[in-house]
Amino acid sequence: MSQDGESIRQIVRENYGRIAETNSSCCGSVSTALPVQGGCCTRPKQNMSADELAEKLGYSAQELAAIPESNLGLSCGNPAAIAGLKSGQVVLDLGSGAGFDVFLAGPKVGDKGRVIGVDMTPQMLSKARANIASYRKQSGLDNVEFRLGEIEHLPVADGSVDVVISNCVINLSPDKSQVWREIARVLRPGGIAAISDIALKKELPQAVREMVDAMVGCVAGAVLIDDYRAAIEAAGLTEVTITQKPGYVAALQSNADPLFAQIAAQLPQDTQPGDYITSVDVSAKRRRNCCCGG
Repeated sequence: MSQDGESIRQIVRENYGRIAETNSSCCGSVSTALPVQGGCCTRPKQNMSADELAEKLGYSAQELAAIPESNLGLSCGNPAAIAGLKSGQVVLDLGSGAGFDVFLAGPKVGDKGRVIGVDMTPQMLSKARANIASYRKQSGLDNVEFRLGEIEHLPVADGSVDVVISNCVINLSPDKSQVWREIARVLRPGGIAAISDIALKKELPQAVREMVDAMVGCVAGAVLIDDYRAAIEAAGLTEVTITQKPGYVAALQSNADPLFAQIAAQLPQDTQPGDYITSVDVSAKRRRNCCCGG
């Protein structure tokens, strides 16, 4: 599959738009003219709901019950938990979708904080904005907003954000280095990035990388863990930690996920998707300004 960056974005935009329009999670049936399985969690058997997957990834049942219906099963981790969000912080969610992590982060930063979601899919943006009224009613807060934009070109001012979160989205970008430069730009000195994503332990066979399903399913676009780290450090961020979280891939394999079955069929004998693919928790920090006296 030879595609330039804009072609990749368009395929992702169209398919995530369909998920929003059909009001279905990627953990359920998604009607599409393109041969794509759905979102980042691909499409497990319908005996595992989006909320069940979220609980396996570290979200609590209480958290899920306290927010608007915005969980489309597109997660591969729990970035808000990684961030340890605090009252008064400004948080930016990259690829915010229907607002799932934004609505979870809102009560953590409170009425003195702010959570901004950015998504390039108009249908997702409309769905997220429609959920704000329910969020206000449930939480009593008016501290979230959603902006249309690409994560490579964030509609956010320099040095205005305390925490950047993202959940299974950066791997979809055709220019991951630019995403990390943008994260570094918008973070305040001392600010942190707390990301859940998909990365590779070793290179996937070319046949898997050429699968459109695998690209939109957050696999074919993933990079090696060492390359992931290099992009973060090249953006000027420090204290980089990348922790492998095999439970996500194991959960999909144990539920006979169709995409992972397709991937397994393309792998060498006696290997499985978990030998190549892993969910990761990523954290990094923007350096504080140095004030030196004479």
